[in-house]
Amino acid sequence: MIMGKSSDQIVLGLMSGTSLDGIDLAVCRFHDAKNGVAYTLLAAETIPYPYYMREKLEDALHLSTENLHELDQELGSYYAAIIKHFISKHGIQPGLIASHGHTALHQPDKGITLQIGDGRVIAKETGIMVVSDFRTQDVSKGGQGAPLVPAGDRDLFGEYTFCLNLGGIANVSFDLDGRRVACDIVPCNMALNTLSSWIRMEYDNRGAVAKTGKTDTELLNQLNSLSYYNHPLPKSLGKEWFTRQFLPVIKRTDLAIEDMLNTVNVHIATQVSMFINQYVRPGSKILATGGGVYNDYLMDQIRNNCKAKLVIPDKNLVNFKESIVFAYLGLLKVRNRINVFASVTGASSDTSAGIIYQPN
Repeated sequence: MIMGKSSDQIVLGLMSGTSLDGIDLAVCRFHDAKNGVAYTLLAAETIPYPYYMREKLEDALHLSTENLHELDQELGSYYAAIIKHFISKHGIQPGLIASHGHTALHQPDKGITLQIGDGRVIAKETGIMVVSDFRTQDVSKGGQGAPLVPAGDRDLFGEYTFCLNLGGIANVSFDLDGRRVACDIVPCNMALNTLSSWIRMEYDNRGAVAKTGKTDTELLNQLNSLSYYNHPLPKSLGKEWFTRQFLPVIKRTDLAIEDMLNTVNVHIATQVSMFINQYVRPGSKILATGGGVYNDYLMDQIRNNCKAKLVIPDKNLVNFKESIVFAYLGLLKVRNRINVFASVTGASSDTSAGIIYQPN
């Protein structure tokens, strides 16, 4: 299937977030609409990582070049198997796969970014054309290579003033002075899930443990004082920053875990609200998606501090917005259209980002 300019295109988007809670798959039919493009979600599912793969990905930052290359190919083969089972189960045949992959390294200030899950392997083993490696070209132009979703936010969800994603990292995109801008705001589920793991919980369900704790002013002030929050746009976060800058602040405290969770939730809500409130105008609406939406304590804190109306959409959009957007970014790539904005990343120019791999 050639992904040209014809009206209906079926694309599978694959997203693996920094929180490692699973692989999000979404198959969408994109079609031309009066205001540009519209989509219909045909099928979507989250596949949890098996324990062995999750362990390998958590350790990816410390692997040798050779071992990282091996993991890149192994993950690509694993993604291919997941995709084949998914499309067989749902009886849908996409003409294109757009894979974000898993971010193993992200240090754009050093010109380094690496998303593993080899697109060449996925194409070969599924027999379907693949677009992957969406960040490298932007980083080579001096950009942050992130966030990547703003083109989809603008074209698919333009009725909202802000598109806020509460995933492993909380990020936001919005229009400012006629151009799309975006950034990573603060670690979100990456931080909360790490703390939860210290008491052998995968995550703090609905923020129930956090609710029982107290906000520690000293820890809150230390976290709020991290220099990243004062950096100008464009800016982005990766696991390296979280490990080296954020986590040591928490580890220096001797607080009970419920107080740590409470304080980090308040910190996330504070940073999200402070950032968005700078740009709020009358009637502003925030589309909130990502796993953090299910954290009642976090959402209450954001509602109480944010000056814009918070809108939580249906469950499919909460869970699969990023994989829907990656499907769209892949479609833009094969149509040779811009899908990463220099106004977002700080690159020297806009990019039609991604590498196309044919199945032969």
